[in-house]
Order: sequence, then structure tokens, then C-alpha cells
Amino acid sequence: MSTSTSTKKFAAAAFVACLLVASGCRQDMGDQPKYRPQAPSDFFADGRSGRPLIEHTVARGSIADDDLVIPKDSNAFPLPVTQELLDRGQDRYKIFCTPCHGAQGDGHGMIAVRGMKIPPSFHLDRLRQSPVGYYFDVVTNGFGAMYSYSVQIPPRDRWAIIAYIRALQLSRNAKAADLPADLRQQLSSGGTGK
Repeated sequence: MSTSTSTKKFAAAAFVACLLVASGCRQDMGDQPKYRPQAPSDFFADGRSGRPLIEHTVARGSIADDDLVIPKDSNAFPLPVTQELLDRGQDRYKIFCTPCHGAQGDGHGMIAVRGMKIPPSFHLDRLRQSPVGYYFDVVTNGFGAMYSYSVQIPPRDRWAIIAYIRALQLSRNAKAADLPADLRQQLSSGGTGK
């Protein structure tokens, strides 16, 4: 058999294969019946193709209307800071924050010990002076290597954690003059309370 004959047979076989493959390309998905946005419809009684929202539906992104969500630059605490809130914050801090930020908030958690990027200490002047809205935004949306905790931590617990972080910051930067008189007396007597 000559080379030209085998080439012709190969070309014919390739052409038939292409025809078979091409015959399988149909536009059923592209040609399916569908409605364009705001198009009229005979199917529904009200004549609209777009359906109204179900009652009590919360639109995506409308959670920003929540009372516990404040602007990033706000320093207003939306909850009363109580001992119960601080205890809850300490508990949540130990669960969610200690692995990276450490028990004292200095950035020396186990993640940093294991070689990951060290997060900033909460005791830096920059973070001590940051408004509480900044902390809420970072916990909610993440920042740098820290990912968002908005799914894992509900807003009330985020505020509890922020209150506890503020208590941690105060614990390292409090002045004796800011203490009540009885505690200053105890401090000046060497902590014995006598």
C-alpha cells in the first residue's frame, strides 16, 4: 500500500471522527427556556418572572444593621462590661486567640513557637490606642495572616473577647494612682493587706 493511500485513509478516518464528535455538540443548555431579569411571565399569577422575597428574609450583607456592629473607628462599647462578660471573654480568648496571641496577649502562642509568623503583641502602643471597633473588624473580617472568625465566634462573644483584651492591656499598663485606695494601701504594704 502506498504512502499516499494510507494518508488518504487516515485523513478520511479523521474527518469521520470529527463529524461524529461535532454531531454530539448540541446547545440544549444554551437554548433552554429561561427568563431574563425583570421579564414578564405568563406562568405566575402576578405576571412577574422575578419572585418576591420570602417574609423575614435577611438580605446578604444586612447583618451590618445589627446593634453589636459598630464602625471600625468607633471606641463605643455596645455592651455593658461586667465581670460575667470578662469571664466569657477570657474563656473564648483561651479557645480562639491563645494559639497565636498567647495567654498574655504578647504574640507568643504555640503557633509562633512552631515557626509561623508571630502576631503583634496587644501591648504595643499602636494596639493599645486602637479603638474597639478596629478589634471587632479584625476578628470579624481577619487581617494579615489572621483569617475571619465571623463564622466561629458570634458577635456577643467577639465583644467579650475584646473586653478581655482590654483587661489584658490594662493589666500591663495600669498606674498605681488608678487603683482604688484599699488596693493602693495593699500594694504599698507589700501585698500583705496589713
